[in-house]
Amino acid sequence: MATAKKKAPAKKRAAPKKAAAKKSPARKKAAAAKPAKGNFFSNALNDARDQWDDFVDSAKLKAKQVAAQEKVLEKKAELAAKAEIDKVKHLAAQADKWMKARIKADTKKINALEKKLAKQVRDAERKLRAQAKAAEKKANKRGKVLKKKLDTGKKALEKAPAQVKAKVAAARKKAAAPGKKAPARKKAAPRAKARAKK
Repeated sequence: MATAKKKAPAKKRAAPKKAAAKKSPARKKAAAAKPAKGNFFSNALNDARDQWDDFVDSAKLKAKQVAAQEKVLEKKAELAAKAEIDKVKHLAAQADKWMKARIKADTKKINALEKKLAKQVRDAERKLRAQAKAAEKKANKRGKVLKKKLDTGKKALEKAPAQVKAKVAAARKKAAAPGKKAPARKKAAPRAKARAKK
């Protein structure tokens, strides 16, 4: 009996298949267009599920796009920050290099100026020493000449003291002699001539 019950539904199920096979293509289209009775709710659920899946897929896609944009922006910011850091490092290195070169050049200039000033001081000292030596030499020469003259004068005085004494005595006599009044008389003569003309 169990086998008979199982076979009976099989026969019933086969009957609609045969009937469906006998339908024309137009009837098949009409049957497909018309919703089956009792499937409206399930179709609505399926549509809602499809819409929800589409919404979820679009949301996931949008999230992926936003995440990708955020990653791009983050990478751009990271690269910009790295570029700024590299720029600062480069500028610092260039500034350090420039400062070292500037200090070296300034030191060279200062050393050259110090050498120049030291040379000028040495030249001035040599010139002053030469001038002092020349003045000393000239003074010594004059001193020797004066000493020689004094020595010759002393020798002359020692050799001829009598002549000097005689000259001194003659000078004294001339100063004390009354012959000095004669020039006064000569000066009065022009006055007498002037009176005669009047």
